[in-house]
Amino acid sequence: MSATAWLSKKLSSGKILCQACAQSCKMDEGEYGICGVRKVEDGELKLLVYGLAAAVNIDPVEKKPMFNFLPNTKAFSLGTVGCNFSCKFCQNFDISQYPKEHEHKIFGKELPPERIIELAIENGCKSIAYTYNEPIVFFEYTYDTAKLAHEKGLKNIYVTSGFETRKALDLLAPYIDGMNIDIKGFTEEFYKEICGARLKPVLECVKYAHEKGIWVEITTLLIPGKNDSDEEIRNIAKFIAEVDPTMPWHLSAFHPMYKMLDVPSTPLSTLRRAYKIGKEEGLKYIYVGNIADEDYESTYCPQCGERVIDRQGQIGQYVTNELDENGTCPHCGYSLEGVWH
Repeated sequence: MSATAWLSKKLSSGKILCQACAQSCKMDEGEYGICGVRKVEDGELKLLVYGLAAAVNIDPVEKKPMFNFLPNTKAFSLGTVGCNFSCKFCQNFDISQYPKEHEHKIFGKELPPERIIELAIENGCKSIAYTYNEPIVFFEYTYDTAKLAHEKGLKNIYVTSGFETRKALDLLAPYIDGMNIDIKGFTEEFYKEICGARLKPVLECVKYAHEKGIWVEITTLLIPGKNDSDEEIRNIAKFIAEVDPTMPWHLSAFHPMYKMLDVPSTPLSTLRRAYKIGKEEGLKYIYVGNIADEDYESTYCPQCGERVIDRQGQIGQYVTNELDENGTCPHCGYSLEGVWH
């Protein structure tokens, strides 16, 4: 399905500027954006994957990963093909890079916003997650769905690389309740060479989404020899702490994938080292993922130190939440930061 990609602007040169993400593609007739799913046709920008879901699942919200957000509930999760990044370690490259690697072909199952809401409610989901590929590339599809979801009492989650423009965030903020934003590294070199993007817009996105009142959690995939030095880990932790020390940080283990099959998996020791550095920088909620480690996956009250959300097994498999609907610690009465109802 194709629909007008209305988050765009016609320039005096005759080109169309896409205003969804910081790649800021300027396209002539017949040209595609970097994402491969936004194209100029008949003088206007079209979203080629509107209503076309390439991946659909019902997941524990913890898989997004969102840990301080409606714990132990289900999220109706969907994505399309296409991405504005080209990460060499992408675990969903089969959909994210599909248009770029298959001569602009697209695929997906017809799933209009109204049907997404129906399925989410039928399956007892409390939220809808736009995930698997980069949701900002199918912005108009997410926007229409998120607006409908709010009308029906469902929350919305963006799982993103953080390249949203301020204009996009201004439009999304009334309807997006949570974002998990990747900070993939902390050097422009890493972003340019490994991700096909830039660091600065990501950091600006984190700060602006937080300012807009969206609940933000951060994920960093630690890749041996690429972004796992003490200095880089500490710089990321410092940045998060400066924005908000209660912003959760997910430290994720890399496993050989896509174009980085020659890089070894991340050892547990690296994740625990990063966890310790994050604590030293004052972060209140740090989680280890992609590796079984229940002590480091659980949530602890920042005031009394008691374990208040216990996570065991595969991510989201066994979750015991002791907090009440306001996120209050039963041991000391502290109100934990997050979205609890």
